[in-house]
Amino acid sequence: MTEPLLQMTGPDGTGGAEPLLRMTGIQKAFAGVPALRDASLRIMPGEVHALVGQNGAGKSTLIKILTGVYSRDAGEVRLMGRPVDLRSPREAQASGIATIYQELTLVPQRTVTENIVLGYEPRTRWGAIDWRAADARAREVLSRFGIELDLHRALGSYPTAIQQLVAIGRASSMDTRLLIMDEPTSSLDEREVEVLFGVIRGLKARGTSILYVSHFLDELFAVCDGVTIMRDGRTVGETRIAETTKLDLIAAMLGRDAEEIRAAGRTQLATDQSHAGPVFLEARGLRSDRRLRNLDLEVRAGEIVGLAGLLGSGRTEAARAVFGMDRIVGGTLKVNGRETRIGSPRDAIDAGLAFLTEDRKVEGIIPDLSVRENLTLALLPRLSRMGIVDEARERRIVDGFIKAMGIRTADMDQPIRELSGGNQQKVLLARWLALEPKLLILDEPTRGVDVGAKLEIQSIIAKHVEQGCAVLLISSEFEELIEGAHGIVVMQEGRSVRKLSNPGVTEASLIHAIAEPPDMTHAEAAE
Repeated sequence: MTEPLLQMTGPDGTGGAEPLLRMTGIQKAFAGVPALRDASLRIMPGEVHALVGQNGAGKSTLIKILTGVYSRDAGEVRLMGRPVDLRSPREAQASGIATIYQELTLVPQRTVTENIVLGYEPRTRWGAIDWRAADARAREVLSRFGIELDLHRALGSYPTAIQQLVAIGRASSMDTRLLIMDEPTSSLDEREVEVLFGVIRGLKARGTSILYVSHFLDELFAVCDGVTIMRDGRTVGETRIAETTKLDLIAAMLGRDAEEIRAAGRTQLATDQSHAGPVFLEARGLRSDRRLRNLDLEVRAGEIVGLAGLLGSGRTEAARAVFGMDRIVGGTLKVNGRETRIGSPRDAIDAGLAFLTEDRKVEGIIPDLSVRENLTLALLPRLSRMGIVDEARERRIVDGFIKAMGIRTADMDQPIRELSGGNQQKVLLARWLALEPKLLILDEPTRGVDVGAKLEIQSIIAKHVEQGCAVLLISSEFEELIEGAHGIVVMQEGRSVRKLSNPGVTEASLIHAIAEPPDMTHAEAAE
């Protein structure tokens, strides 16, 4: 998959069919910064077509141009052979394009019927909503999927999988020619995913084309016919699913040479742990209610263990389960040699764990509070007596961390929203270090910060590891894992499938470990 664009055939593997959709040479910039440079997309009638790429590849921007949310700066969009210029989502819907977003755009307080006909309610001759006809339409839509619901019950009272099917039913009832599904399985369990796949196959059989966006590569091979790969705002590959492999897709997404990765072949299994102290955290067969299917993991005092894998591999889900943010439904977890039940973040903190989450804006900072208030948020129970905070002690602690971590701020009472991203991240890291944790879980700790701040954060982490702190490090940057971690656990589809030890890991061997299926791992380990 090293060609700029591979030859595409029809859904049945033959050429010559007219595409339902053809986007060519699409360009889009925001404030002068290119988001799309030369993007293309081709979808055949009755085809399930995947769109893949790392975060920032341009997938969302391309879809928003297709659905009329954004206007393109250059390029052409042709629908059923005719050029179109869709200027709003309503125009896109009128042209037969419907979108089901990852966050469902439904009204949970409204009934099933109301959600299905919302915006397209049948009317009586006097202009009132014809609820009998609305119920009939809703019943007919649901019957396509083989499900029966109480049409007058609030949709929000049903499980997420049912709501997802209602969203699909609503979209398919609007004379949809092209249905866009954005991460449709992100909140579904395995059984619900199979139900969704059955619905997708049914829609395809009726001639509906589907654009399927997902980070779960196994799903693409289960339901998709073709795939388009994007990287850095460009379309870099297009092929039939049956003619490619997971390794080829990953190599194209990352801009690496697939043959070089294959040549890296077998990876070094972890054996040497002489650098570290006793095991502090041990997980065996750990499963959660959020896509974590099987986690085997050990983290020792004074050791950094990296979690590697593609988006959707289960890295964050592993961290959330260990920290008590997701419910553990199977397996065992030991902390400091003792089997432990962690049912909440408070339990985790009490056990000596700390968790720096991936999204500092949503789950980290409280923008209107000061640097001081953000830094001591987790420490407040230890700074308070009978509900009164020891402000003098609080200020001494904050001042110490500002100096030790080089946090650049006018003063500790400056609103944290006014700090740079790197300094915000250092405040959040200080929040957890103030608790003197035994295990520090870091999810993308250097994402979105400049090079200087990145080096400072890595130096702070290394210093605490030297003092005996254990670290579980999640990073999408292979270089960060290879250079910083003593061992790397590879995740696939919610499972830990391989552990590599450093020194000895190369970028090519790590990508190979991420791409190879688990059965290859076991075969290699036995050799």
